[in-house]
Amino acid sequence: MDDQPLAAMRQRPGASARLVVVGGGPAGLMAAETARAAGAEVDLYDRMGSVGRKLLIAGKGGLNLTHSDPFDTFVSRYGERAREVQRWLERFDADALREWARGLGVETFVGSSGRVFPNDLKAAPLLRGWLRRLRASGVRFHVNHRWLGWDEAGALRFAQAGDDVRVQAGAVVLALGGGSWPVLGSDGQWTGALVERGIDVAPLQPANCGFDVAWSDHFASRHAGAPVKPVVMEWRGDGGRPVRRQGEFVVSASGVEGSLVYAFGASLREAIGRDGSAVIHLDLVPGREARRLAQDLAQPRGGRSFSEHLRRRAGIDGVKAGLVYEALPKRDWQDVERVAAALKSLPLTLLRPRPIDEAISTAGGVRFGELDHALMLRQRPGVFVAGEMIDWEAPTGGYLLTACFASGRIAGEGAARWLDRRPD
Repeated sequence: MDDQPLAAMRQRPGASARLVVVGGGPAGLMAAETARAAGAEVDLYDRMGSVGRKLLIAGKGGLNLTHSDPFDTFVSRYGERAREVQRWLERFDADALREWARGLGVETFVGSSGRVFPNDLKAAPLLRGWLRRLRASGVRFHVNHRWLGWDEAGALRFAQAGDDVRVQAGAVVLALGGGSWPVLGSDGQWTGALVERGIDVAPLQPANCGFDVAWSDHFASRHAGAPVKPVVMEWRGDGGRPVRRQGEFVVSASGVEGSLVYAFGASLREAIGRDGSAVIHLDLVPGREARRLAQDLAQPRGGRSFSEHLRRRAGIDGVKAGLVYEALPKRDWQDVERVAAALKSLPLTLLRPRPIDEAISTAGGVRFGELDHALMLRQRPGVFVAGEMIDWEAPTGGYLLTACFASGRIAGEGAARWLDRRPD
């Protein structure tokens, strides 16, 4: 389906030549833009009163649009789905996304962590410019329409202001998101409509989420909300060699969360599902060897407390000291070798992922085996799927957004080609 240039496509009147995009997030908006540029008549329907709400929320602290990783490293962030997502990124990668933003008048920069942001860090100017361009191109928007599935005749069903609205379309792009933002419309309710039609959908699970830890009441009340940095997290799961990453995470009242935790999230979630828990190890003093730490800690304490000694000799205080107290039995505080070893490899047991409605994104969705290379459902010709509805996941850092944009572009291209090849 990829051999015909998009520029050669023509518009056709009537419902049979119309594309309906369901979902107004980045994937849906990109599908609409791509198909409209190819000549398709496009109507976009969204459950909420305005589109792009999740993009705005994601950009509240600075819109992390993509990442500057080399391509191979970038692709590796998609874990078990790297091969499938790579094909999307070969069509629309991080550089292409930055150039697309430039076309909207939004220049970007690479931050110290390699993440890419708009110069003003804001999502709203990008979204406003994008929606102006979409409307000017002829994309029609229909808000406050909740998708219900299909009727017996194959028409799309929407609930709108108490009415059951039926919509005919020549092609459909479903871009309804995952299940992690119900307040913004991504509640995962679409899974039922697809399963009823025989589509294989992997159960939705929390991704980029926190994990529960059995903190003591004292530790949770004193340190909830505190960032832990710098720190190296080591994960020894999956039967392979230990994997270590340096960064930061945040202690929550119930456990841990943050970018460093999310980087290991998929593997941790699977290990907990298999074994009932997962143990990570924290290096609280990156750059200092255990032997040197032991020597420093062996210096006479005098009348100083254990906490003051840790602060003076190892630079450990605040939440890091609290973690040591949580994990190291009091009987070991006098053993400098054990204290030094704990500072370099502090075990932390994760009990369960936080609920899906607290997650940034979700894993699971329409399995790749149900889709062709244009992201069309094999069992429902003319119906395409994009974004988080598909069974892939990625850590935060711009990887999620980039793949959503890229999949929307592919689905939009595929839908436009499908419409162009239908008989009049």
